[in-house]
Amino acid sequence: IVVKMASPNGGEDFESSLLSFEKLDRASPDLWPEQLPGVSEFAASFKNPITNSPPKWMAELESEDIEMLKELGSLTTANLMEKVKGLQNLAYQLGLEESREMTRGKFLNILERPKK
Repeated sequence: IVVKMASPNGGEDFESSLLSFEKLDRASPDLWPEQLPGVSEFAASFKNPITNSPPKWMAELESEDIEMLKELGSLTTANLMEKVKGLQNLAYQLGLEESREMTRGKFLNILERPKK
């Protein structure tokens, strides 16, 4: 490697002095070592050929479920958070309604077991 000092008076000399003619051999294990030894072999051992059959969990889904998954997957983070908040509010409202109905059933003796 030849290194030249830049001359203060010549702009072209300065630019040419910045050029490096060094060639980096990216195949060299010394220059580009593996980040974690053994990871490449481990990852290669798990490569499965692509199959056309859907996974087990996909086989049990109906078309409505798949459409919902696609819809949820297309939402932005903010929209997804809004959807989750809506579901939490709905669950809370259902809990309140269930509590009212259980109290109503208790007062009407609907849940009482018949005496033998």
